Amino acid sequence: MQFNRQQQDRGNAAMITRRHLTLSAALALAAGQARAQGGYPDRPVKAIVGYPPGGGVDIVARLLGEPMRGKLGQPVIVDNRPGASAMIGAQAVAKAAPDGYTILFAAAGEIAVNPSLYSDRIAYDAARELTPVALCGTVPCVVVVPSTLPIHTPAELIAYARAKKGELSFSSSGIGNPQHLAGELMNHMAGTEVLHVPYRGSAPAVTDVASGRVTMSFSSLGAALPLIQSGKLRAVAVTSRERMPQLPDVAPLRDAPGLENYELINWFGVFAPGGTPAPVLERLAAAADAALAEPSLTAKLMEQGIIPRRLAPEAFRAFVREETQKFATIIRDARITPEG
Repeated sequence: MQFNRQQQDRGNAAMITRRHLTLSAALALAAGQARAQGGYPDRPVKAIVGYPPGGGVDIVARLLGEPMRGKLGQPVIVDNRPGASAMIGAQAVAKAAPDGYTILFAAAGEIAVNPSLYSDRIAYDAARELTPVALCGTVPCVVVVPSTLPIHTPAELIAYARAKKGELSFSSSGIGNPQHLAGELMNHMAGTEVLHVPYRGSAPAVTDVASGRVTMSFSSLGAALPLIQSGKLRAVAVTSRERMPQLPDVAPLRDAPGLENYELINWFGVFAPGGTPAPVLERLAAAADAALAEPSLTAKLMEQGIIPRRLAPEAFRAFVREETQKFATIIRDARITPEG
């Protein structure tokens, strides 16, 4: 009996020791995480961009990187990983450690469009694995036509398209991007049948409008502006709810009869891996917000056709959910596939 009691005492002591060690390890881990979050960041932050250098998202990432460095106290290093409609870069961040040292600068495509357009091949869950941090700006499309056409306003554009139903075409920089979806939303709401002609980039898409090969284009301002300024193209509408500051004389497409609720924009934002601790997300959001508040940065974004827009983190998350649903509805209703 005494031997058994000694065994039991040793067993109890061992259990107490194991529990103590487990508790100590848990406390040490929690303390380590708290120190890491409290000292975040203590090394450079990698900002992945799913596009080549020189594109809109890349420009935004580089413009915000320097002022964000000033707020974070660490460099924000842009890492371009183009390919697969920006899904390569987005997937890299979705699968990265949720510690705030790998973030994503993204457009609407890889976040809100690709989950519907590439549902059978996308390798990340944008809603679950990518956490919205900060909206950087919106990019309305500019609707342009050849300057020789008798179209000057949204109402005249829709009237012309209805009168020539099935005879007209519109270009965009590719299948499934916001420019394409903006045209399809117009067709759906206005009852028009303007054929989509995809191009590999905005520059050739607007060039062929100027030459008369295509009737109109839904384009970025940056691509269309030189041809507008030269008089070869005429801007007749924008796809935002309000006029663009860069084109104050061009009315929104929603001014046309039957399109009162029309709006479709591209947008750029910052995202972090799902599960990133709240204090880290707050630090990143504050750095991005402070950068966007700088007048010099605002001016540079406006030069690129980007309208700076700041939202609180919760509002940005709601915005992303709404945009994802909007794009999914357009893709479904227009029966858009990656092949066309």
